[in-house]
Amino acid sequence: MQATQETVYRPKQENLYFPAYPKFDSIEAERWHRRQRLAAVCRVFAKFRYEYGFAGHVTVRDPEHPNLYWTNPFAMDFGRVRASDMLLVDHAGTVLEGSWAVNRAGFVLHSAIHEANPDVMASCHAHTTNGMAWAALGRPLDPITQTACGFYEDQALITEEAGAVVVDDKKGHAVAQAFGRAKIAIHQNHGLFSAGRESIEEAAWWFIAAERACEIQLKAEATGSPLKMIDPAAALHSKKHLATPFMAWLHFQPIYDAIVREQPDCLL
Repeated sequence: MQATQETVYRPKQENLYFPAYPKFDSIEAERWHRRQRLAAVCRVFAKFRYEYGFAGHVTVRDPEHPNLYWTNPFAMDFGRVRASDMLLVDHAGTVLEGSWAVNRAGFVLHSAIHEANPDVMASCHAHTTNGMAWAALGRPLDPITQTACGFYEDQALITEEAGAVVVDDKKGHAVAQAFGRAKIAIHQNHGLFSAGRESIEEAAWWFIAAERACEIQLKAEATGSPLKMIDPAAALHSKKHLATPFMAWLHFQPIYDAIVREQPDCLL
């Protein structure tokens, strides 16, 4: 009887694909990349049912002119937004490129966030069910899951202009300055904001993760049982290793891949 040869598997560490931040040959290429990613975020938010009428806005700085930013058109369905639809806006709310109007409330808050925090590349805001419900409690998220640990000591609770429609520039700056270095801001009686320092994907993932963390805490508290808090040292450890800007960018890659395969026209 002939003996069978055993298959031997050896580690293969070379030539394996691992996602990395993109590099660009020109400002124009980087600008179009940001517009495409912004459009993809709009499509993802529509798919996740974050859209609520015309409320909600996403922004990213222009790579050449950091005092200008790209944002979604006012009252255009997130589910149809394309890269070519994006508006280029200055801090005064003037549309410099694009054919649609800009959301006044969105402009006031996002413009203020970008102006008050030069390190913020991108920001997201939407009137989501769980985010608005949690914001009504006027509390920061507790470290009860690894997801929530990503925001441990890294979230702002904003009570200024709670529940009001912010259309005044001065009031917008008050909200933006309270944002500070945080990944997310919980605006009391309003909802969630997120900020990405290195990419639009980072801002999008922080928003998605925060919405999920709000949902989980609301459900956990609804049981009536006391919450078990994660030890502060463990929470900080999880944040350090699992909630960096690159990890956020990486988390968004399969989401981006899925929406582009499903709705490739968003890149046009």
